[in-house]
Amino acid sequence: MINKIVSSAEDAVSGIFDGATVMIGGFGEAGSPVELIHALIDQGAKNLTIVSNNAGSGHVGLAALIENRQVKKIICSFPRTAISVVFPELYRKGEIELELVPQGTLAERIRAGGAGIPAFYTPTSVHTSLSEEKEQRDFNGKPAVLEYAIQADFSLVKCLKADKYGNLTYNKTARNFGPVMCMAAKTAIVQARQIVEPGVIDPEHVVTPGIFVHRVVEISNPADESKLVAEKIRYHEIK
Repeated sequence: MINKIVSSAEDAVSGIFDGATVMIGGFGEAGSPVELIHALIDQGAKNLTIVSNNAGSGHVGLAALIENRQVKKIICSFPRTAISVVFPELYRKGEIELELVPQGTLAERIRAGGAGIPAFYTPTSVHTSLSEEKEQRDFNGKPAVLEYAIQADFSLVKCLKADKYGNLTYNKTARNFGPVMCMAAKTAIVQARQIVEPGVIDPEHVVTPGIFVHRVVEISNPADESKLVAEKIRYHEIK
């Protein structure tokens, strides 16, 4: 068995290269791996393609990564919310690309990528602008659109507990995209609130098996992104 623990968030994100595709977990602010994202800002990789449910909030986490001009394209479902201010401004200026994907389709494209399924058909987006120039077929008289799997070079994920072999559990809805993103990335990087000894996590409670995880760093007191956004904190202010 391989010990997946690394000593710091900086070590965890080392090797993320310019032009990489990076999946980032989180459902809004729930499950957002803030410390890993901030370490990636410090690391400096540019021209990234980000795959995430949304485009960040306030001026921390993913929004800060975008604001630092390290992201050339984002593939997401919710690029704009009441608390997303960075992405909409850059998009209007033509300084960032967007591939808009319905949420269920996004989750399935990532799951398919992790399962080795190259593509699938879905009725979601039929007769909308999102289906333009995509292959379509009828199944039992109902049209469906062909969608391709998404894989990534890296994924950044937040979990509740991990052991040194990379077995993970999550905290309620903070689980969201984490399991499928670990499966669909060549290198899955995880921040855990607590690292426990092997055997402490009941095998029946393991959500992500260690075979899908490559690096784990313990962040025992992770930032609360919702609180940071509410207090209008910027990334450089929590350095």
